[in-house]
Amino acid sequence: MSDPVIAATWLTLKLATCSTVLLLLLGAPLAWWLSRSRWRFKPLLEAVIALPLVLPPTVIGFYLLLAFAPRTSLGQLWQGLTGSQLAFSFSALVIGSVIYSLPFVVQPLQATFSAIPDSLLEAGSTMGANRRDRLWNIVLPLSRSGLLAAASLGFAHTVGEFGIVLMIGGNIPGKTQVLSIALYDQVELLNYGTAHTIAILLVAVSAIVLTVIYSSRRPRQSELTPWR
Repeated sequence: MSDPVIAATWLTLKLATCSTVLLLLLGAPLAWWLSRSRWRFKPLLEAVIALPLVLPPTVIGFYLLLAFAPRTSLGQLWQGLTGSQLAFSFSALVIGSVIYSLPFVVQPLQATFSAIPDSLLEAGSTMGANRRDRLWNIVLPLSRSGLLAAASLGFAHTVGEFGIVLMIGGNIPGKTQVLSIALYDQVELLNYGTAHTIAILLVAVSAIVLTVIYSSRRPRQSELTPWR
């Protein structure tokens, strides 16, 4: 592989990893709250979270680009804290990726958490288990496959992003040029050999992630063995 492809691959994996970690840290508590909340405006919040599923990525990218501009409050705050502009930076890619991939993490986790019966948590509470004990001994073990699926979807979706990344990050080699943009760049230059290499990488990552997701859904042998 050429140096630009290696750089784009590394940047893509770095972006997907950072975004996935943040998505789990933000998405898991939000999904848990949604799975248990009876707030009257919860459907509105769920609709806002799900907007990236139906909106073109360029729409989200356009408004994020306006928000990240150096003259905005957010842009000036970022400039003052870091000494660099937010737009067309790796940090902008991470923020945009987290926003755009949020429903791919929150929705599977919300469904997973909703499947945990309240009676099980109440039973743990009556046996003296505090919130942390219930989290580590009940919620997380029962949510393992959902957490894996959510993380895999968030990672894969970030790897395949194009429109929003191009809008807020541009096409700067070694800084904001991820694999999806590098593929488009190589096709424009009629470098089909390099384009094939990048496309195969993206297909391989997608196939691996989907395999992990479907493998996590298979019942374990202990679950298939009837009680005696």
